[in-house]
Parts: sequence; structure tokens; C-alpha cells
Amino acid sequence: MLRGRSVTLRPVTDADVSALAAIRAAPEVRRWWRGGDDLAAAVRADLADDDLTVYAIEHDGRVVGAIQWFEESDPDYRHAALDIFLDPAVHGAGLGGDAVRTLARHLIDQHGHHRLTIDPAAANTPAIRAYAKVGFRPVGILRRYERGADGRWQDGLLMDLLADELAD
Repeated sequence: MLRGRSVTLRPVTDADVSALAAIRAAPEVRRWWRGGDDLAAAVRADLADDDLTVYAIEHDGRVVGAIQWFEESDPDYRHAALDIFLDPAVHGAGLGGDAVRTLARHLIDQHGHHRLTIDPAAANTPAIRAYAKVGFRPVGILRRYERGADGRWQDGLLMDLLADELAD
């Protein structure tokens, strides 16, 4: 269990699947996090992926989202990558930044990562602002990076954070 200023990160359990699927079904989240018609199956697929570590984000005793990470283990390219989604009811409250900061600190201190990446959609301005507050910096545009729900390709923004740039 990882504790931030306002959030607690804990491993996701099967009991969290329906709450996380409901959050992913919210239009403000689904725009960026798709997953087909069965979002519970999409959440379960993330949990079954041995390359991902998925945490539930709790605030005031309630699951408000999830944050996950994976690592590139090749010693010449070693780094960790993060991804997060939050219940729209808590957007703008600083919980996303707190969760990202908490996980980043853990990845740096406990796993020895010197560099972290995150790759929001280039149009996801609120997420980009939140990541920048933690210390992530834009690296470049990933052109036609991800297919949107409408079937068209959209750009992503690659951002990274070096361990000594993590903002408290």
C-alpha cells in the first residue's frame, strides 16, 4: 500500500472491477480509455497482464480510479511508464497529481528507476497540466499515435520525468 497526501494506492482486487469499469464508462474517461463493449473485461485484462502493476486509487475510503505501471527491463533502456484514470467526480481536486507523485516516488525510491514516462493524448490538456505539476516535461508529439473511439488516429504527447525532477 502506498500513501500519498490525499490518496492511498493499493493493489486492485476482483472486488474493484465493477467500480473501475463504471469509472471507465463515464464519457469523460471513456474518451481517453476505451476498452470495447465490456469494460469489466477490459479491467480484468489489465489485471491479468503480467507486465502491468495496477493499483486502485482510494480517497476517503472510496475507489476513485486506477493507476498502473510497467517497466522496460533492458538495462540499456530501463525506465517505467505510468497510466491513470480517475472518476470525473474528483477531477480538478489534485488527486491525480497526488497519485502520480506517490507512484513516481515509489518507482524511484523502491525500484531504482531514474526515468519515468507517461503518454497522454495530445488533446488531453487537463491531464498534461496535472503531469507537469508533478515534474513531467513534454518530450515530443507521437503523431497518429492512438486510434480514437471514432476510428481516427490521434496524436499523443510523450512526457518524461527524471528522478531529480520530481516535484514535491
